[in-house]
Amino acid sequence: MLKISTAIIMARIANRLSRLFRKGKGSSLPGVVALKICPEILETLAGQTKLGTILVTGTNGKTTTNNMLAGILSSSGYRVVANSIGANLIGGVTAAFIEKASLGGKVNCDYACLEVDEAFFPIISKIIKPGIVIVTNFFRDQLDRYGELDKTIKFVEDALKMIPEPKLVLNADDPLVAKIQINSGIPAFFYGLGENTGLSEKGGFRVREARFCPFCGERLDYSYYHYGQLGNFQCNKCGFHRPPGKVEACGAAASDGNFSFTIRYPGGSVPVNLPLGGLYNIYNALAAFSAGFLLERDPLKMSMCLKSYRPATGRMEEFNCPDKKVVLNLVKNPTGFGEGLMYLLSSTGPLDVLIAINDQAADGRDISWLWDVDFEILEQIHGKINIFVCAGLRAQEMGVRLKYAGVPAEKIIVEPDYSNAVRRIMGGQAQHTYLLATYTALWPVEKELRKYVA
Repeated sequence: MLKISTAIIMARIANRLSRLFRKGKGSSLPGVVALKICPEILETLAGQTKLGTILVTGTNGKTTTNNMLAGILSSSGYRVVANSIGANLIGGVTAAFIEKASLGGKVNCDYACLEVDEAFFPIISKIIKPGIVIVTNFFRDQLDRYGELDKTIKFVEDALKMIPEPKLVLNADDPLVAKIQINSGIPAFFYGLGENTGLSEKGGFRVREARFCPFCGERLDYSYYHYGQLGNFQCNKCGFHRPPGKVEACGAAASDGNFSFTIRYPGGSVPVNLPLGGLYNIYNALAAFSAGFLLERDPLKMSMCLKSYRPATGRMEEFNCPDKKVVLNLVKNPTGFGEGLMYLLSSTGPLDVLIAINDQAADGRDISWLWDVDFEILEQIHGKINIFVCAGLRAQEMGVRLKYAGVPAEKIIVEPDYSNAVRRIMGGQAQHTYLLATYTALWPVEKELRKYVA
């Protein structure tokens, strides 16, 4: 007990010092310090969760899905531990429990909602033993960390087989996620986005990942798709196909950066007004709703929670700035970046855009993925974008990529310094300002933006 108490005290001191010297948000450091002092602290604290633990993993959408679910449970009166700002390695998960623990090492919580990095999923799931696992999607992400996509998926599949009787919540529209149920033999609760006029595209001609059946290698056919490889897929050779979704969104419509749609679930349906742009956020809402449904939460109350959801830093986060609508969004791989650009296409009126690219370890050292992002779609809206400000350690390379995508050179401003870059973009004439940043650039950009908040 003394060892755990010492670990918690030192972790909180580390957190205070981190914030005092402005070394990031200090979200992982307390956990890292505590684990050094007491390696078994995560198992001890997590073992006190009364009703169960939900782990959220996958490439994109972990933070938003996790926070939506934590909000659903908290609104029902449950005490919840959650790593709400995206610290999803073992240090961040441990820190989430330390934040709720007493100095004596007691944690009074009903549920733990934890997003977990795919590579750390085997380690964390072995320690915590979740009751529910949500898998959002799989896209190519940080090749220098994990290697090819198949390797990342195998991390998760192998770990799931070691968890005693988990409930799986899987994205039916992603063949790379849907196949997990077949490979693991674990029953799954599937969610998905039905065909929606104006949002779905016929065929699958722009599918980049998972073009081929994971079982027989035949090219997958799509009757419609939404983005990436997400859609209604089928293999005409072996019969692998999109499983029916038990929870599905239909009738989706976008308006001024928000989405309205209906969620169908076993036994009924409920309208949802989601205060977030980006088609991927419908998927995040469906994943959270599905887990809540398995936990027997009231569908109408869940709909109200989704309506009042406020995003974490950099997840389509809006800022109240004088005379401007300002949105900050995290980008970390080609698919997520592409969806961010699609948001630009749906925006009305003139735009100013900032893109901050770093190549730190958390971002991925290899930035060649920028050439897989479909920046060429910006040709459709060059006329309404006033300026592109490129910031961060790899600002120069980002500027080159935009130039090759056909963006007029006079609209590209390369300014590596965050303060100067944000000052340039906030001094722009457009009523709508959109900022995209990789992980380690996100916090510095957000810090500079705060100076302009009304």
